[in-house]
Amino acid sequence: MLRPDFWKDKEQAQETIKEIGQLKEQLKAGGKYDKGDVVLSIYAGAGGDDAEDWASILLEMYRRYSEKKNWMVSLLHHHTNERGGTKNVTIEIQGRQVYGYLKGESGVHRLVRISPFSAKKLRHTSFALVEVMPKRVMSQDIEIKPDEVEVTFSRSSGPGGQHVNKRETAVRMIHKPTGIQVHVETERSQAQNRERAFELLRSRLYQRRDVQEREEIQALRPSKGAGTAEWGRQIRSYVFHPYKMVKDHRTNVETSDVEAVLAGELDEFIKAEQKL
Repeated sequence: MLRPDFWKDKEQAQETIKEIGQLKEQLKAGGKYDKGDVVLSIYAGAGGDDAEDWASILLEMYRRYSEKKNWMVSLLHHHTNERGGTKNVTIEIQGRQVYGYLKGESGVHRLVRISPFSAKKLRHTSFALVEVMPKRVMSQDIEIKPDEVEVTFSRSSGPGGQHVNKRETAVRMIHKPTGIQVHVETERSQAQNRERAFELLRSRLYQRRDVQEREEIQALRPSKGAGTAEWGRQIRSYVFHPYKMVKDHRTNVETSDVEAVLAGELDEFIKAEQKL
């Protein structure tokens, strides 16, 4: 929290401006993946059917946004519940400038609505975590030591035929220092899934560093009122009741047309975040 007379202190103000400039240069240097493809993951928060339905709605929102941009979407992993809701999902999005557009979508997304799963029609708040990572990160940018990774194998639950599903082709990796986990089961062989999982782990570690650097810049600016949620900073709220509004807590951009946003009309929010 900056003190009220902060900007009256010329020396400190100049030092802060210098720090912001240095951090911007670091981000610029790390922006070489902005033109590339991404891996996007969505995780439902606590709350059962409501949260898992919300994760499915977000998946559809990003699919429709990608469609408007003429980007290609492919599924890497989808863990659903018995109602078809999403516990967690990972997709790959290919196209022009995908990471540059979507990297600011990483964070907690909050939904407020009358629960379709409540017999009493009660209002319910749901959370989902979105992670956006560059598809491939070069090894010189993120070093992963073999002894830092725990690897396990299991039978694939995805497509590929009986022959694939009888073998332990699915791969799960855990990065011990951070606790970050990845799971890949879409390829036909264990070796292919292992290679893809390692790429995904490197991407997740890069995304973690990228977000931390951008948040350092934001911490040096006056607060814009960002909230907190289950996993940390909440970036956007989608409200259906008692009024309709989508609001970005970083930029204060808002609209009452919630349906349009969930149908993929995200450019207003994304462009405002890019200017931060």
